[in-house]
Amino acid sequence: MNDTIQTAVSSAESAMPRKPRLAVTMGDINGVGPEIIARVLARPDVMELCEPVVFGSLPVLRKASQVVGVQLELHELDGLPSREMPLQGVPVLDCGYAAGTWNPGHLEPRAGQCAVEWLKKAIHHTLARDVDGIVTGPLNKEGIHAAGYDYLGHTEILADLTNAPDFRMSLFAGPVRVVHISSHCPLTEAIARVTCDRIVKSIEIAHDALGRLGLARRRIAVAGLNPHAGEAGILGTEEADEIAPAVERCQRKGIDVSGPYPPDTVFKRMVDGEFDLVVAMYHDQGHIPVKLIAMDEGVNVTLGIPIVRTSVDHGTAYDIAGTGTARPDSLVAAIRLAAAFVASKERSHA
Repeated sequence: MNDTIQTAVSSAESAMPRKPRLAVTMGDINGVGPEIIARVLARPDVMELCEPVVFGSLPVLRKASQVVGVQLELHELDGLPSREMPLQGVPVLDCGYAAGTWNPGHLEPRAGQCAVEWLKKAIHHTLARDVDGIVTGPLNKEGIHAAGYDYLGHTEILADLTNAPDFRMSLFAGPVRVVHISSHCPLTEAIARVTCDRIVKSIEIAHDALGRLGLARRRIAVAGLNPHAGEAGILGTEEADEIAPAVERCQRKGIDVSGPYPPDTVFKRMVDGEFDLVVAMYHDQGHIPVKLIAMDEGVNVTLGIPIVRTSVDHGTAYDIAGTGTARPDSLVAAIRLAAAFVASKERSHA
């Protein structure tokens, strides 16, 4: 675990009078979600850190536990008890959406429907403060479309149900921290979103997130859009027209931000310790370096919404689902980071 998350987690453990209650959504049951959840919730260090409630299928989680060779004390809930009542073992809540037969590795509309509805219920309970935050297992975009939903993924569902007009997808993995100014959209649309106002908001969201993690320094670098950050306008004008003015506006607000920098070198400079976070201009610009450097330990965080949400930074991995070989590292990191953000949120309201 990186030092930043460890420091924040230590603060979470010392500052909170009780363990945070976290909704852990199973995602697509036919992916690796049930297996990694079973592995992680069998770990005493994770159970000491939070009070998890699995939004998913108890029968599937029981079978997944057998596959990965762990024993869980599973309890099926009809509803969430009050916060004054401690939960025993690993409680599981299907919210009236019982999953079908566990069929690892297969795309099925029913699995897509359950993944979406479990997430919706988790969002509802978090907004109602029945739980403190959400940690999501992977869902499959094709699966949720097969179930009749138009959402592109978790981020869009979260933004819709929390009425968040200005949210950001971000990735945290060791020294690599990235906030994207756009998420799941065609590249042509992503380029159109490279505007001064949107970049300013992204920098502000990034600055706030670093502060919530307790970083002593919050050095933010902004990547360019074009090769060589436009090469003084020879390779594009977005840097001069939109990105540089956004950086200057944020500098005047006292934010430690600089750029735009050539996208092919700025992430290496962050890894080397020069920056604490990079604002990326589109999805793949930020995702590729994170997944290259820390594929198994990255955490997806939705910023700009009124609730805490972290997630694994990988998909359903149908090709290995049901084999018990999926690594749980990203889920462990996601739970730890969620606990850190919850602790920060509670301190700010104290």
